[in-house]
Amino acid sequence: MSDAHLPEGLEEFRRRVRAWLPGSLERLGEADPFMGHALDDADQVVRAKAIQRRLWDGGFAGLCFPVSYGGVGLPVVYQKVFNEEASGFELPTLFNTPTLTIIAPTILEFGSENQKQRFIPAMLRGEELWVQFLSEPSGGSDLAAALTQATRDGDVYVLNGSKIWSTYAWKSDLALCVCRTDWDVPKHRGLSVLIVRVHQPGIQIDQIKHVDGTKEFCQEFFDDVEIPIGDLLGEENDGWTVASRLLTHERATMGGSSPYEVGMRTSDRRAGQFGVRGIARHTDRLGDPRVRQLVGEARVLTRVHQALGARVARSIQTGRLPAPAGSISRLSGGVLGMRISSIALEIAGDRAVAWEKGDPVEDVGVAFLGRQGACLGGGSIEMARNIISERVLGMPRETSDDRDRPFREVRNNAKSNVR
Repeated sequence: MSDAHLPEGLEEFRRRVRAWLPGSLERLGEADPFMGHALDDADQVVRAKAIQRRLWDGGFAGLCFPVSYGGVGLPVVYQKVFNEEASGFELPTLFNTPTLTIIAPTILEFGSENQKQRFIPAMLRGEELWVQFLSEPSGGSDLAAALTQATRDGDVYVLNGSKIWSTYAWKSDLALCVCRTDWDVPKHRGLSVLIVRVHQPGIQIDQIKHVDGTKEFCQEFFDDVEIPIGDLLGEENDGWTVASRLLTHERATMGGSSPYEVGMRTSDRRAGQFGVRGIARHTDRLGDPRVRQLVGEARVLTRVHQALGARVARSIQTGRLPAPAGSISRLSGGVLGMRISSIALEIAGDRAVAWEKGDPVEDVGVAFLGRQGACLGGGSIEMARNIISERVLGMPRETSDDRDRPFREVRNNAKSNVR
């Protein structure tokens, strides 16, 4: 789309954003970009919904989403300009993943017209947060081995089973749930995706405490939960097609190349004000040659990752690379996250091990304990390597003895199957 067909050019848009921000959003100051000025997790939800609504009222919500579903319909570069200008302001980053960057694009691709009209504008207005019900206690990284089942009963599906590692499920409103609807076909052909209202009878949510003390992950238990058939996303038993595209959007998000992300990307934040340079500044070590070398390394790695993500995204858009190439960015992002955590720990030194309350670098050591999360969330980097080798480089697939067998006959490590 050329500027001639746009309501305003980039520079005019930039000036409008710059004029709107100071009177509409709060400055972050020393606050964390993800939490903003929220006092706790519950307050973060309230603030994020309110700020997302401000973006909507100001005409800056869903810049790259279609106008017909509440968006503004602008090219990706306009979102990039907005993010540049909004750096340093409190933004509704809680809406980024998975609501706007993963689930909204999936609904745009597979949703009925009614579903798109119902759910996309509500997300953009800040009314509904979403979560993914994907992984299961018995499935590991094999999403297609889902045991959670949905049985058709008249005008509803009856959902039974369990999901796990669902980020912030307890504070979400709706979910996309991958479940089994046919046990007599191979595992990839008997799945469906349902839209589930998280807080309803029959759903129990347990929060899982991490080694760093947080409880963002959850496990859900479904006991005869009724889901209207109108909340089926895509076709029954074709859920793997939907889930595969969802995972493509997830890999793009984790790799930093989603066109829908609002605000500073994770990779930018790690090397910015709240990253290693900030740690060096707070510990008065900016003059230390070794620390300067580490800060430089973090900056170079981040710049390389950003350039890689942009190149991969462009190549996928132009057809030069297949969609699974998003795993390249996802792998790069995981490795970067691990290295940045190690660099931060080395710079912080003793203050990452023991600190006084209020120390600006008090979270460095705790974050280091959870550094593996960068390589697990959004699909493990081991899975990313498999996808790159098989679907991008064309190497032979791993052998599997369950690929063409009815799933009912496949052995699993669950005590019993719900069927």
